Amino acid sequence: MPHLLVQNDDVVVRLSWREALLARRKGVRVPLGDVREAWVEPDWWRALRGTAERGRCRPGRFCTGTRRHAAGVDFVAVRAPGPVAVVELFPGRRFARLAVSTVDSDGAVRAVRLAARRHGEGRRSGSAGTEVAASRQPDTDAAT
Repeated sequence: MPHLLVQNDDVVVRLSWREALLARRKGVRVPLGDVREAWVEPDWWRALRGTAERGRCRPGRFCTGTRRHAAGVDFVAVRAPGPVAVVELFPGRRFARLAVSTVDSDGAVRAVRLAARRHGEGRRSGSAGTEVAASRQPDTDAAT
């Protein structure tokens, strides 16, 4: 199972050798300053946007790799069933979003939020890339 963790000033996604083989990459590393928002998505399939670009997806089971959509490219390493830790990044970055199924999605999101806040407080320049939203409600379809 993939790991989402904070190392120094980076958010890191570590993949098992099997996941790395499927994704065609060892992992992902993004600076904390690029984090816009982090939340837990209770339904794993809602974290998937766009179409698979690189990697491997098996409908109803897992999706590992990159997905392209109108807003950019997401890196995903998700498995059914279960919640997914989602980290949204500021526009113009290599990835628009990271979506990762972890053993403790709540703990991973808390760690990212805390580290991003601390990183923002430690910076003297008041850049917009330092605030992290506290929570996010899942998008719901309005059936009227």
